Amino acid sequence: MNRSPLLIVSALALTMGACTDGARVPEAERFGPNPTLPAARHPLLPTVNIAPVARWPEGRTPVAASGLQVGAFASGLDHPRWLYRLPNGDILVAETNAPARMAKKTRSLQDWIRGLVMKRAGARVPSADRITLLRDADGDGTAELRTVFLENLSSPFGMALVGDRLYVANADSLVAFPYRTGETAITAPPVKIADLPAGRNHHWTKSLVASPDGSRLYVGVGSNSNVAENGLEEEVDRAAILEIDPATGARRVYASGLRNPVGLAWNPRSGKLWVAVNERDELGDDLVPDYMTSVTPGGFYGWPWSYYGQTVDTRVEPRNPDMVARALRPDYALGAHTASLGLTFYDGTLVPAWENAAIIGQHGSWNREPRSGYKVVSVAFVDGKPVGQPRDILTGFLNDDGEAMGRPVGVQTDATGALLVADDVGNVIWRVAPARP
Repeated sequence: MNRSPLLIVSALALTMGACTDGARVPEAERFGPNPTLPAARHPLLPTVNIAPVARWPEGRTPVAASGLQVGAFASGLDHPRWLYRLPNGDILVAETNAPARMAKKTRSLQDWIRGLVMKRAGARVPSADRITLLRDADGDGTAELRTVFLENLSSPFGMALVGDRLYVANADSLVAFPYRTGETAITAPPVKIADLPAGRNHHWTKSLVASPDGSRLYVGVGSNSNVAENGLEEEVDRAAILEIDPATGARRVYASGLRNPVGLAWNPRSGKLWVAVNERDELGDDLVPDYMTSVTPGGFYGWPWSYYGQTVDTRVEPRNPDMVARALRPDYALGAHTASLGLTFYDGTLVPAWENAAIIGQHGSWNREPRSGYKVVSVAFVDGKPVGQPRDILTGFLNDDGEAMGRPVGVQTDATGALLVADDVGNVIWRVAPARP
């Protein structure tokens, strides 16, 4: 039987995940403002250690930290990824996945392996391409109303309401819809505000946040590669946060060198924009730390030429020492390969321990031994800066066989101050609140 060499190598990668020296950096040194950065490793094949999908057994939930309880706010959804709270307390959920063309347009061994891995992880299901509205009118912690709010979108992700216009960031465009408080569906056609980088869509999610005064919109756009191996011509306006004028559609690069900027949130105390960033792969189990950082307008954060400041990635040719010299060091490491996607600042009073804290949804690793992420954590802030080690809020997303019953993504508070977590593998929105006596 003739077999494709690419397929054989890919199969080997999937079955040889244990052929790695494993992580060596102690847990406490992987997180915080000054993480340990060991020497880079350059394996022939990346570590492949994905948690296969298992789904939640009946009656089972994630494990909440002491003093907290967790239950399903809504279940039976279709790959829920991102959350947005409207001013009246309604919750919008982006049920979405990568555009279909992404699964077909692959050019490298890494792309091929990654596609097989993501399929095993439950991330290759068709995109529902809709936004669903959830309403908990009686305040019992469960949404009794669920309606299709917007449909026929294109891999939607970020959402932002400014006045009477709801903006949605599709994989390929920023669009707007008219919104009236309390309505449960929008049937008006979209108005395109601006095109967004698309094409290969190595990273397809487009996060979105509005400036406090509503005059500007900020869109997180991930890179089209791991370390620009497809050429820098595919990276125009990528690995960046774009600033867009909603009135004209004009855009500029607000910050760059951010490999995959996903969660965007304003710190209510400092007024600064913060972002959660997924860093590069294939430098070993302890590199490179994902991170969150405040965003300096015009700032450059290293990708692809360097990481975590000015540590040079020797794989990238040609070198660019001038850009490396400009690279800013992030504020806080979130652990290598944790896939820290969700980010919000706690704005409620229900859980005092979260006051002035950032909350991060860690989707979980696919190429690390042992696995990392697969949890929701909080990080305390003092004087506008993150301090100390992360504290677990939700764990238990993996079963005893190392299978993923769920994977957390977007995080958002509800109108009561409880925390909502989008679980795209479990197809659930979890709600975390203080435990009842």
